[in-house]
Amino acid sequence: MKLATKQLYIQTGSLVVGFMVWVIISSLMPFIKEDLHLTSTEIAWATAVPVILGSILRVPIGYWTNKYGARVLYSLSLIILFLPIMIISYTSTFSMLIIGGFLLGLGGAIFSVGVTSLPKYYDKTKHGLINGIYGAGNIGTAITSFLAPVIANTVGWRNTVRVYLLLVLLFIIINLLLGDKKETKINHTLSEQMKGVYKKPKLWILSLFYFITFGSFVAFTIYLPSFLVTQFELDKIDAGIRTAGFIALATFFRPVGGWLSDKINPFLILMAVFFSLTFAGFLLSFTPSLPIYSFGCLLVAFFAGLGNGTIFKLVPLYFSKQAGIVNGIVSAMGGLGGFFPPLILTILFNWTGHYAIGFMSLSEFSLVSFVIVIWLFYQEKLEISRKIVNHAIDGICITDVNGSIQNVNPAFSRITGYELQEVIGKTPSVLQSGEHDINFYKNMWASLLNNGYWEGFIWNKRKNNEIYKEWLTITAIKDEAGEVKNYVGMFYEVNEKDKQTK
Repeated sequence: MKLATKQLYIQTGSLVVGFMVWVIISSLMPFIKEDLHLTSTEIAWATAVPVILGSILRVPIGYWTNKYGARVLYSLSLIILFLPIMIISYTSTFSMLIIGGFLLGLGGAIFSVGVTSLPKYYDKTKHGLINGIYGAGNIGTAITSFLAPVIANTVGWRNTVRVYLLLVLLFIIINLLLGDKKETKINHTLSEQMKGVYKKPKLWILSLFYFITFGSFVAFTIYLPSFLVTQFELDKIDAGIRTAGFIALATFFRPVGGWLSDKINPFLILMAVFFSLTFAGFLLSFTPSLPIYSFGCLLVAFFAGLGNGTIFKLVPLYFSKQAGIVNGIVSAMGGLGGFFPPLILTILFNWTGHYAIGFMSLSEFSLVSFVIVIWLFYQEKLEISRKIVNHAIDGICITDVNGSIQNVNPAFSRITGYELQEVIGKTPSVLQSGEHDINFYKNMWASLLNNGYWEGFIWNKRKNNEIYKEWLTITAIKDEAGEVKNYVGMFYEVNEKDKQTK
């Protein structure tokens, strides 16, 4: 088996286990709340607390993965998870549950390990798919949501928690024995990497996007079991099965989102994602019946999954040299996106008696993200156009309809000797050599006005007064109404060899 494939299996399996442990409390909450006699506010805090450490630690874990490798980080993290599992299995008070739940967050934090490590083994054209496959490891939350209530119904919720000790032990051994000991390390200080990224707007835009997509996934995962039992009076096992279905759907479409983003523009996918999440949040805010609510949840699962896979295609695309720290920051924001909604929903319900405002916030945040994605899409197109112009070998000069220079590219400066600030606002006549009479320029303008273009040889003068020959093409750029808005001149210098062949 190839090293890359083996690491994909091991790291995805480790993530599955980590996520299984991460949602123990929320999956078993219908049982725990009866045993510990928890209030609705205590339930909200107990289910949300694991997300805190699971979010905050993602930043340093992404950094440490680059420094020490996935084998070390997975093994150490899984060993530490023994402690909260034991605490929760013996807890008899709300405070012990909170402490255990807080430490349990490490199970969610290890997400940063794989998204930092695995791209090292694959070509960039496969990063979207690979991160999507790895991210499908969040199926672990579905496994726990489905199996934990069933097992707890037979052996009790405390013994169910202890079962996870064996699973964690198994993957500690697998990582120690089969993990890559020679993984490529990147040893830059955390402050150096932070300085290189924190001022870049795209980091915080991607963080917002993941805050919505992964945050909604996490929030629904930890809140659905209790919500379905209390709001729709479903059986505990039925609520667990429905939650598992939500998670499974989101998980399945995560690699699909990654694969699609390798094939088509990721921003087009994100447009569909945030438009649909806007509609889903709007639908859920009206406290619908169970069938309509289920449909809204399925929409969230489908498009949140697509979005999660797509966003982690963009991270290495924009931050290839700081992927570890950026993966950590973006995934941390996604985790925090799952922390706040359960608390907000509970508080708003206690104040108003319904969940409308809470679900509407999902719709509004998604709408804002939708608008930002559209802006980024067109900015990306403009950026590509700018790069084409700036890297062109031919000189390019753009004027307004009156002939005043608006912009020039580096090749223009290289050929003529004039920098942009020296010619902006002036006309191309600054290059006139005196070798052509007035009729030459009259014919040029006549062709431009009648045909929309002119091309031919012309003698021009550089800044140092040296006269040179160039082949010039001028094109009129028109708007949708057919009105000329700009003229674009493209030219190249004719060297001695070209002169001999003409």
